[in-house]
Amino acid sequence: MTAADDLAMQRALALADEAAAAAEIPVGAVILDRDGNIVAEGRNTREATNDPTGHAEVEALRRAAASVGSWNLEGHTLVVTLEPCIMCAGAILQARIGRVVFGAWDEKAGAAGSMYDVLRDRRLPYRAEVIGGVQADAVATQLRTFFEQRR
Repeated sequence: MTAADDLAMQRALALADEAAAAAEIPVGAVILDRDGNIVAEGRNTREATNDPTGHAEVEALRRAAASVGSWNLEGHTLVVTLEPCIMCAGAILQARIGRVVFGAWDEKAGAAGSMYDVLRDRRLPYRAEVIGGVQADAVATQLRTFFEQRR
């Protein structure tokens, strides 16, 4: 964990708050370059866009690729509030993201170590370093509050 990772998680939490305010599941994501600078960010947009791929990670990956002018984001770090799902893990690997830092584990759909471990699967040609559980309590509280208000 670096200081840049911690700052990025703070920003991802703020993006997740924005998602919740827009009636989206509160997930936020930030992508850092090799020097720890934010190059892109995203939040869940599925409800607003009616797009099943409108996850925070995919939104951030699209913006990062546009920002750097390449789909290849090798050497970049993705910081996200919730453990990526299978779809997002696949997109992360396709973008060649080197590190993934996430907050809360997703025991129902996580693909970075809880339910599946796609990001570190040795059968795949590319893998990412995974650091989970960063500010997990803050993320879990954010998610719990969102879903309690919906019930």
